[in-house]
Amino acid sequence: MSYKLIETNLDEVTGVASIVLNRPEQRNALSSELMTELSEAIEHFEGLPVVGCIVISGKGGKAFAGGADIKEMAGRTYSQNYKDNFITANWERVAQCRKPTIAAVSGYALGGGCELAMMCDIIVAGENAKFGQPEINLALLPGAGGTQRLTRFIGKSTAMDMCLTGRMLTAAEALSLGLVSRVVPTDELMDLALDMAKTIASKSRMTAMMVKEAVNTAYETSLSQGVLFERRAFHSVFATGDAKEGMTAFTENRPPRWDNK
Repeated sequence: MSYKLIETNLDEVTGVASIVLNRPEQRNALSSELMTELSEAIEHFEGLPVVGCIVISGKGGKAFAGGADIKEMAGRTYSQNYKDNFITANWERVAQCRKPTIAAVSGYALGGGCELAMMCDIIVAGENAKFGQPEINLALLPGAGGTQRLTRFIGKSTAMDMCLTGRMLTAAEALSLGLVSRVVPTDELMDLALDMAKTIASKSRMTAMMVKEAVNTAYETSLSQGVLFERRAFHSVFATGDAKEGMTAFTENRPPRWDNK
């Protein structure tokens, strides 16, 4: 598929799909057109059986995404936002993707950029990464999950600090708070992200999707409900051919051969 504001690639050998936000002159600002293209690409890759993991990154290295496109937003009204279902209509598809997603953050991930990264399942960062929700500086507040996901990921006090003062987290701070899973030298970031994606894509696709559902459930339910969800998912995986193959391969001391069924 051809896009104007993103670049896509699929490695059918490894099962890794890549999406690159491609507005480097605007710090990859998240316009409605870009987010529509991103949603369409996620939809496309999610529907391809060969895809096991999706990596999202920003072109140029200076910014993953510097935020929503403020010039585009400035003229919007409340009635427009409500009628158009602004943000919900073309942003949440990333969070709803059933296949594992990785955000590879180099440079700034601010406002909508930070929110987009948090919609992914794993965030890895270059040492130059900066995370922030500076909407307060424009008399705005986060609108794509910044007050909600950020609070769940790093806690109330630090989330309040970031959202009320507009201060940014360094990559090292984000790692210490659990916002990102790994930090590497910036020039090694994409190698790390793609290697992680290859590892994930090499697993049983169905089981990986179930793991994603189970971990996400931990953020949205009580502990008892989450454990019950996990238990039922664990029970159900015994109905899959891949689980049978995985256990058989282990007992036979050989690599498994997944059918993804």
